[in-house]
Amino acid sequence: MRSYRKELWFTIPRRMEFVNITRDVDACLKESGIREGLCLVNAMHITASVFINDDESGLHQDYARWLEELAPHEPISRYLHNRTGEDNGDAHLKRQVMGREVVVAVTGGKFDFGPWEQIFYGEFDGRRKKRVLVKIIGE
Repeated sequence: MRSYRKELWFTIPRRMEFVNITRDVDACLKESGIREGLCLVNAMHITASVFINDDESGLHQDYARWLEELAPHEPISRYLHNRTGEDNGDAHLKRQVMGREVVVAVTGGKFDFGPWEQIFYGEFDGRRKKRVLVKIIGE
């Protein structure tokens, strides 16, 4: 069995945004040369997420609105976490809802996606450099 590892780095200028990273992860798969196995894509920051869904702008707008209703950024005093001097208590909660990572099966050198499925990076406390781990194992 072979193993491949790469970090993808992002600096998102906005506080919250969703970025389609399917092409980046697919480039990793091609670079790995692995044709059968599993691909893990993991947000390595506790205020960011990786998830699979449809690449449809209305859906992403719905996510943003829904997440802001679940865990509004302001007032920042509502979160005990923010007593540390930070203002990102909401981002931790948003990440928990959207998830930390995805695992996708690889068959014949391609991802086993369902219709419309793509991989996204979700940023909930942007404006600084963050990374996503791509780990592929297989043959």
